[in-house]
Amino acid sequence: MANEVDAWMATYDNPMKPVVEAVRRVVLTADPRIGETIKWKAPTFTYKGNLASFFPRAKAHASLMFHTGASIAGDFPSLEGGEAVSRFMKFASLDEVTAKAPELQRLVRAWCDQRDAG
Repeated sequence: MANEVDAWMATYDNPMKPVVEAVRRVVLTADPRIGETIKWKAPTFTYKGNLASFFPRAKAHASLMFHTGASIAGDFPSLEGGEAVSRFMKFASLDEVTAKAPELQRLVRAWCDQRDAG
């Protein structure tokens, strides 16, 4: 339901808003299976479950938490974190979004494919 995310974005007051919007576009255009909603008071990407949510309070970077990032098959060097389940991808600028976009798109497609296979 993009309308609720659009409404959330319209009221989002954060210096990283342009970066968050750019990451959102990259994720939504990566694969037609991806949807979005508001969960946990933040934009969340979905396909057969929750893929990732923004951490909206971050002001030094846009932070995207992949809920089950540790289980996504493939090589994604920009994923951070050593937790048993989740991983993060951070974007400090629009240039960094551009640089990481191919990897982020591969990650989104891999996750959707993994959901279809499982």
